[in-house]
Amino acid sequence: MTKSNNNRRPVYLTAVGLLVLSLGAVFVVRSFGSEAGADGFLGGKSCDDLTQVRLSTTPEVQPLLESAAKSLAAKKEDNPCLQFTITAAPSAKVAKDVAGSTEGRPDLWVPDSSLWVAQADDGQKVPTVAVPSIATSPLILVGRSDNFANTGSWLGSFAGAEPALLDPLSQSPGALALLAIQAERQKTSASDKAVAAVIVPTAQKLGSMAKPFTDVNGLFSRAAQPGSRLVVPASEQSFVKFQDEHPDAELKAVVPQTGTLLLDYPIVVTAQNNDAVYSDAGKALAEELISNTAASSRDDAGFRDPLVSDLGAGRGVGAITRLTTPSAAAIEKTLLGWTRLSLSAHSLAVIDVSGSMAEKVGNKTRMQLTIEAAANGLKLFPDNAALGLWTFSTNIGNLGADFRELVPIAKLTPAQRQKMTTNLAVQQPIKGGGTGLYATTIAAVRAVRSSYDPLAVNAVLIFTDGKNDDPDGPTLAQTLQTLEGLRNPAQPVRIIALGMGPDVDANELRQLAAATGGQAYVAKNPQDLRDVFIDALQSR
Repeated sequence: MTKSNNNRRPVYLTAVGLLVLSLGAVFVVRSFGSEAGADGFLGGKSCDDLTQVRLSTTPEVQPLLESAAKSLAAKKEDNPCLQFTITAAPSAKVAKDVAGSTEGRPDLWVPDSSLWVAQADDGQKVPTVAVPSIATSPLILVGRSDNFANTGSWLGSFAGAEPALLDPLSQSPGALALLAIQAERQKTSASDKAVAAVIVPTAQKLGSMAKPFTDVNGLFSRAAQPGSRLVVPASEQSFVKFQDEHPDAELKAVVPQTGTLLLDYPIVVTAQNNDAVYSDAGKALAEELISNTAASSRDDAGFRDPLVSDLGAGRGVGAITRLTTPSAAAIEKTLLGWTRLSLSAHSLAVIDVSGSMAEKVGNKTRMQLTIEAAANGLKLFPDNAALGLWTFSTNIGNLGADFRELVPIAKLTPAQRQKMTTNLAVQQPIKGGGTGLYATTIAAVRAVRSSYDPLAVNAVLIFTDGKNDDPDGPTLAQTLQTLEGLRNPAQPVRIIALGMGPDVDANELRQLAAATGGQAYVAKNPQDLRDVFIDALQSR
């Protein structure tokens, strides 16, 4: 793996709340805030040279780790003379802390999923895995029975309901759900288009929330409400514990037929030095955790063993099929993709109303198909996005401008959406109107830049069926020079050009988009515009 400085830390590792629990001296001390209470034990053998081990764990397995540490310390023989200080924190937070600093890091770490291990790379080394797994819990889908008409695949299950993902940037079940959709493609051969049609609107919707979902029990409660269409990707362990506490909840857990991924709870060495010492300490602790005496406690807590054996008493989802574990590169690509897709938008839609838009494709004109595509595209944007609307041809605006400003860029409140929809619906091709593409493109980029939003993706969305034919406007070379002069890497405004029909100049659109770091897409059949629009959103 390529090493670099901390400035390249992935943006998707976000900090969440920290629950602190600690072990002190030779007995367990749990600390909540500044108040401490002791549930103590003394070791079974005197140790002149104790090895101090600071261990950070995902909260749900802390009780099992504490019990194993007690058991290890109480041994009369073969006592490894280890003193564990156990703290609990979310896996994404620990990964971020280890990646960003060499101070105060734990010696050992038990994340809920090995997907976080590569994210804990501090630029000097990636933490090593001492024990691949001390327990497992398969990823499942939870919802009301009538939301599971299609359980053939993760993608199909998502498409037929309303997926409520725990924040994929900080919660393993949310991240694993996205990775499962990619991993199952080896079996389903789902196209990029099919995946995007589900993931793009999901990311846009969840990304628009003030706070992402982080409370799985809260999601389970919402999913159990009559009429709810929510399906929640979660660990089997979290669902089993919820069922224990809410036996009347009308929820069902399924695993799609393609298979699933696991939360695998590895023991990871995160110490700066003495890796072998801490690795041995982790292995000694793991032996206690996977012993026969610990099996009952593990099962009661809802965890499977490292071999993924079924839970006892018929709990959980039973036997499962496993999907191929994703690589570190696939994990990073998937989470960075989600980060990009879930960002808000600050965009200007610019619609071609030149005369050629009156040409028919089947029973509809290009204009009608474009308006339908733009209206459907509008639905993909969340409420916190900001959009505006222009049309363009030649000499249709103030002082003979090639563009007309219809709706200023503003947040997509219900009123703003209505303005956009109403103005789109009444647009008609201008008979004899040309295509003033170059002058309009320059003006649109300047307009978005003038109201730049640093917390959003700033873009110009151009819908056109032709190529520039305004003899009074700038040339292509002049336009490209102007766009490149406006380009600011610190405040990018990208052109996303959507061309349609046989007359569009794909090379012209590509050059205009490339001058701003954007992308151009061409749909030879205007009926494909919706798919092209989804592709464009992915390129942001």
